[in-house]
Amino acid sequence: MAELWFGALALMLTGFVVFGGGDLGVGALSLFLAKTDGERRAAIAAIGPFWHGNEVWLIASGGTLFFAFPTLLATAFPAFYLALFFVLWALVLRGISLEVRSHVEEPLWRAFWDVVFALSSGLLALLFGVALGNVVRGVPIRQGRHFTLALFTNFTPVGEVGLIDYYTLSVGLLALVALLAHGAAFLAYRCEGALRERARRAERRLWLAGALLFVVVSVETAAVRPELFGALATRPLAWLGSLVAVAGVALGIRAHRREQDGWVFLGGAALLAGVLAATAVALYPVLLRSTLTPEASLSAESTLSSPYGLRVAVVWWPVALLLALGYFAFMFRKHAGKIQAEPPP
Repeated sequence: MAELWFGALALMLTGFVVFGGGDLGVGALSLFLAKTDGERRAAIAAIGPFWHGNEVWLIASGGTLFFAFPTLLATAFPAFYLALFFVLWALVLRGISLEVRSHVEEPLWRAFWDVVFALSSGLLALLFGVALGNVVRGVPIRQGRHFTLALFTNFTPVGEVGLIDYYTLSVGLLALVALLAHGAAFLAYRCEGALRERARRAERRLWLAGALLFVVVSVETAAVRPELFGALATRPLAWLGSLVAVAGVALGIRAHRREQDGWVFLGGAALLAGVLAATAVALYPVLLRSTLTPEASLSAESTLSSPYGLRVAVVWWPVALLLALGYFAFMFRKHAGKIQAEPPP
């Protein structure tokens, strides 16, 4: 049962990265790739039908964590209190900027909210990457004691760590660059004209930068959590995740050369999903590692909820997942056409 719900939680988070990550990347890039107000409107229109639905994956992840691993939630919520406030403020400002930018016909007003939209989107991508870095690195858990992480301590990934050190910041930067590239691919898939061409150029450069950062983070991970690479080598599901990631890279390169924007986006989605899946398999069964004493680490088995609640959830959770997947399939089919930027007045 622990394996099942660990996989369900990983699936929800992967869904958010694959679908919502494109939105975050488009938002962060819109200030730089869209040169006119018409192009910014086109960028917003590209994600408009999807961005509310994409956040459902994040809410579903929190719900799965709540009913499947309540002890983990009780420990992680106060620990990441500061980070959660950053995330909430970024989500609020991002939503407000999209809703109010067109309420006033004034260039300065729109420019201000365009900056807010881009910065909040980029900050969210960075924060989610830092959160992943904290999960891989671990937090200073002590037996029977709740705690709150400081923003940073001595900037090293051992002992009394904070939210940010050189490792978690590296993972955050990798996540930011990867989601920017994913967003550029989505923008190229959804838009036409000069905006599409700029997005294609940015996508290629960002994926190259992401490949370099991936090497750096892999070397750092080997120093911070060397046992993860041993787990990758011995678990067939991790091989499958790695194979999906490699296939995504090959598909993306081939499709980019043929200017098949939809397949490029799918290749990036496969790359992100494969890397996250392999990481999740390598991490299991530890959900939250202690950087102080290994005995205090929280595992999937030790934090699992009561059997009755999980049996009930097994019935409705697949139904909810199928509804969500059906919704996204319908939305992508309905909005399959390209968006042309409005000409400048």
